[in-house]
Amino acid sequence: MKVVFITMIWWLTFSAGLAQTPSARDLTGGPGICVVPGDFADPSVILVNGNYYAAGTSSEWAPHFPLFKSTNLTDWKQIGYVFKTKPSWSSSAFWAPELFYHQGKFFVYYAARRSVDGVSCIGVATSDDPAKGFTDHGILIETGKEAIDPFVFNDDGKLYISWKAYGLDNRPIELLCSTLSKDGLRLTGSTFSLLKDDGRRGLEGQSIFKHDNYYYLLYSVGNCCGASCSYLLNVARSTSMQGKFENFSGNPLLKDDAEWKCPGHGTLVKSKERKWYYLYHAYRKKDNVFTGRQGMLSAVNIKDGWPVFLKPGFKQSKPKENIVDDFDGPISDRWQWDFRHADPKISVKSNQLCFTGAVDTLTNKVGTVITVRPYYGSYEMSVNVKHTNTAFKGLTIYGDVSDAVGIGFNGKNLEVWEVKKNEKKLLKGMAFQHYGDIIDLKISVTDGNKIQFFYRFENDWKIVNTDASFINGDFLPPWDRSPRPGLYYDGNVGDEGCFSNFKLTYSRY
Repeated sequence: MKVVFITMIWWLTFSAGLAQTPSARDLTGGPGICVVPGDFADPSVILVNGNYYAAGTSSEWAPHFPLFKSTNLTDWKQIGYVFKTKPSWSSSAFWAPELFYHQGKFFVYYAARRSVDGVSCIGVATSDDPAKGFTDHGILIETGKEAIDPFVFNDDGKLYISWKAYGLDNRPIELLCSTLSKDGLRLTGSTFSLLKDDGRRGLEGQSIFKHDNYYYLLYSVGNCCGASCSYLLNVARSTSMQGKFENFSGNPLLKDDAEWKCPGHGTLVKSKERKWYYLYHAYRKKDNVFTGRQGMLSAVNIKDGWPVFLKPGFKQSKPKENIVDDFDGPISDRWQWDFRHADPKISVKSNQLCFTGAVDTLTNKVGTVITVRPYYGSYEMSVNVKHTNTAFKGLTIYGDVSDAVGIGFNGKNLEVWEVKKNEKKLLKGMAFQHYGDIIDLKISVTDGNKIQFFYRFENDWKIVNTDASFINGDFLPPWDRSPRPGLYYDGNVGDEGCFSNFKLTYSRY
């Protein structure tokens, strides 16, 4: 978890917690600091009773919507997930959860595909304690081909919910809005438009706040995801929620800088000190799509009637990011899996993580996989594998069911393999006599895409020589998330793979 220490806040706040005159040296226009490393896209943040809560997109990973808690906006600890299992109406694409606190209850508004037709809708769930999970209340919003990116705004007791709509009578993308019932579970009144796309750049990931006489609408434009992303953050303002929103001539508010690219899609929170901050996502340029869109924080100010973004006045330090998991208790919240293609049955016993799962071998050439979020693109991952059956089990870098690489052992044979476009290829096979019931496996990754494989029975690590000096993993990243390191099991559901002493160690940057 990232460790960042607050040193001092170097800008003053006035009306409604927003400072009016930052100095020129404070203005950045570029991303702020990373506070939630690893894939944590479309984050939402709230402050409740002295604690900050944040949730982010999980896409095709389960459990759904990782949930974090902090007391200072910079030191975040994962406390679980919004949903352990997917809501009954949904199928996939769990995007952009919006946290909200109202009348003593926690709400989450979220996007997912409806199972009956694949259309993205917005659902709502509630909780008395986020760490104990949420109760789903079903679909709240369905518009056109897609309704995503919900955001809830409390305007002096009147609740509004806005969202991105696509496929409305062949109209361009549009940001729509409606009032919400007092219990937050129903739309009331007529739906109205906040902003329409010009047909060229798209718009999404909106967040609304009010200052003096204006309502400010932060929104993202461009391509959100992948190596060719072009995300930027813009702002428009209006004197009325239902009035015409005027775009800022100084847009964008956030753009690429030397270290980060494609910033956008976040929410504002007013801190305990009554100062405004914006939690959002961006790609680290050095690691690009191999670590995903990471959680970023910027301070927000007002200058000449428009927001400006500043580097927070916090001292940023390297996170304690290395993972050492000896499986001495319940499975950690760090582990996730691709719920569309495998449903792992997991147990922890005698300092071992064991799991199995049934897979459709026509669509899944990898097996059952559980993974962790990578923070940097260069790392080594190792584990002890216990081979008590004929199944292959080991380490993998998993992009999707159709794109993965790995190294595994079944007690007699070692295999290095890749699955590319759903076709599996054996890169290297090696036969061994029985050397006991434990083998150590390791994968080394450099710059996200240079992948090498190693094994060890007792003494030093030995590299597995394939046809090339390393496997090029450029094909691994899905369009909206990072490939992930982890464990795999490829065998009968009646058996299981057991692992101990999992380690993931990053190279220093």
